[in-house]
Amino acid sequence: MEKLRIDKWLWAVRLFKTRTASTKACEAGRVKRGEDKLKASSKVVVGDQLVVRINHINRVIQIENLIEKRVGAAIAQTCFKDLTPPEDLIVPKVKSAFLLPNAFREKGAGRPTKKERRDIEKFSDFRDFLDEE
Repeated sequence: MEKLRIDKWLWAVRLFKTRTASTKACEAGRVKRGEDKLKASSKVVVGDQLVVRINHINRVIQIENLIEKRVGAAIAQTCFKDLTPPEDLIVPKVKSAFLLPNAFREKGAGRPTKKERRDIEKFSDFRDFLDEE
């Protein structure tokens, strides 16, 4: 049975622009097989079902073919099946954590403290949005 590193496969099928970006996504826990977070060096096989968080969307991907080298978009799309429900493909348009209704600050309150900023980022998942642009 053929196996391949997950970061290499994610890059090869064009889910991430660079191999470094796919490695960082694995390290950040945005790539899962079932409930298990995958490391960049984890091996995958044909038939594995992955949940990959890209741009605030949890995409459900089933591996159809393993490829090591980056190929054209048409060929890359034949290597996986996207099982993501259509209602989950709605992209939120948040450019700032302060635009979120729950992250409102009174005018004149000044900049958030380090702790407040971390709480805002943890709550809003805003750090993921910045990393993926």
